[in-house]
Amino acid sequence: MTVEEFDFSSGAPEAIRSRLALALDVDDIVTARRIAHALKPWFGVAKVGLELFSAAGPEAIEAMIGDDFAVFADLKLLDIPTTVNKAARVMGSLGVSYLTVHTRAGVDHLRAGVEGVADGASAAGFPAPTCLGITVLTSEQADLHALEQRVSIVLDAQCGGLVCSASDLATVRAVAPDLVTVVPGIRPAGVGVNDQARPATPSEAVASGADVLVIGRAVTHADDPVAAAISIAVEVARALS
Repeated sequence: MTVEEFDFSSGAPEAIRSRLALALDVDDIVTARRIAHALKPWFGVAKVGLELFSAAGPEAIEAMIGDDFAVFADLKLLDIPTTVNKAARVMGSLGVSYLTVHTRAGVDHLRAGVEGVADGASAAGFPAPTCLGITVLTSEQADLHALEQRVSIVLDAQCGGLVCSASDLATVRAVAPDLVTVVPGIRPAGVGVNDQARPATPSEAVASGADVLVIGRAVTHADDPVAAAISIAVEVARALS
C-alpha cells in the first residue's frame, strides 16, 4: 500500500507511529493524558520530560504505559555514577522504553545509567530499554569537537542510542551507524522554531538518518493538533518510502 492509498485521517501505520514521540511538556497529568489520547493514532511514543515528571512523578510514566504508549523518559540524568545508576534502575523498573543520561560527565557516568536502567527493567520483567546519551542540545549552537567526543563516550559506555540534532546525524552515522538516533527540534516547514537553534523538518530528519522524531509544540500548540499530526505522519511516511 502506498502513502497515497493509506487513510492517515484515522491514524498512521505502526511503522510510522513507533518513530514519532509526542513531547508532553505540560505540568498536569490530566492535561497530558488528554493530549496523548487525542494524538495517539499518530504517535506511538510519549515523551515525559522534567516538567511533567516534576508535576506527577512516576505516575506520569505509569499512566502513559497504561495507555499503551512506549515511554521516553527524558530526564537527562546528571549526577555521580552511583546516583545515576540508582535513578536509572527506578526508571527501568517502571517500564520506560527510553531514558536520557547526559554524556558530559564521562563514560563511567553514562555506563552507570546504561546498567541501571537495564537492571531495573530486567528485575521487573520488562523488555530491555534503550539508554540514550545526550550529546549537544538542539537549543545550542553546533560544536563538532564536543559532538565527536560525546559520541565516543556513548560508544565506550555501550549505550544503545543517543539524542542529537538532525544536522549532527551525518557525523554520528559515520562513526556509530548502529546506534538508535532520537532527534528533537522538529519543525515542519512554516512552523516557528521557538528556542531551537538547529531545527529540521520531519523529512529532513528522516533523510539524514533519524530513527525517532520528538515533536511537541509543532503539534500541541497548532490551531488544529490532529491536522498537524496527520501532516507530519504523511511527511515521514513519504520520506521513508
